[in-house]
Amino acid sequence: MIKVLHPGIYNSVQDQGRIGYAKLGVPKAGCMDAYAASRAHMLLKHYGAEALLEITYGQGKFEFTIDTCIALTGGDFSPQLNGNSIEMNRIISINKGDVLSFGERKYGARIYLAVQDGIQTDEVLGSRSFCKGITQERLLKGDQLKIADTMSNAQRTTSKISFSRAHFETPDLECYPGPEFDQLSGVQKVQLLQEFSVSEANNRVGYRLNETIENNLQAILTSGVLPGTVQLTPSGKLIVLMRDCQVTGGYPRVLQLSDYAISRLSQKIAGDKVRFVI
Repeated sequence: MIKVLHPGIYNSVQDQGRIGYAKLGVPKAGCMDAYAASRAHMLLKHYGAEALLEITYGQGKFEFTIDTCIALTGGDFSPQLNGNSIEMNRIISINKGDVLSFGERKYGARIYLAVQDGIQTDEVLGSRSFCKGITQERLLKGDQLKIADTMSNAQRTTSKISFSRAHFETPDLECYPGPEFDQLSGVQKVQLLQEFSVSEANNRVGYRLNETIENNLQAILTSGVLPGTVQLTPSGKLIVLMRDCQVTGGYPRVLQLSDYAISRLSQKIAGDKVRFVI
């Protein structure tokens, strides 16, 4: 088990999310930074569907009640085991009673804690991902998380991976024209390529950007949206939908981020700069 000594503020259990339930109004959910999460699975020789912990802003403290092994990827918040610094992006052996905590932020916004064979919370609609209105819990609380009581050859290796800082530091977000992109004027299209800053209104549902562009477009009939859809609001501000977003919306969909760009954006904090690259 993992005993949650401090649940943090926006921490949750996540996996690949729920595929095929949009017709029921169910958000996809899943890891905000799917790329970083996949690196943790790679280290532990997982298939990629296992659940792990998404830890936001380095908030949280956890005690392991059994021997296991873990991998930490994503943002670097100076992880510590029993008060001693440990490395990111490698396999860490865990002994019963070990306590994991975090300290100073170096870069990023979200850390992924993968445990050998995954976190064994209940599945709902084929996924263990926490999601408001779908699962009993939306955020982590001060309880215990069941993990597999097994050992693996992964624990006896010193495997590690490299992780480019560009994933966290570059402002570039690869994207494609959205369904209403061609309704924009030439001036508006140029404005879309300016540098934007992330507002304080950012979470698993969506990231709002501070700067505005001209908007004379009409609202659209409620239509399908996806994680990564960039909506242009009547005020001229942009909203980038993220993993817990709704499945329909009425704002013009001017851009669509690639899946990797969603991961990259999820590691930005308020004030960070971003730039759309079509």
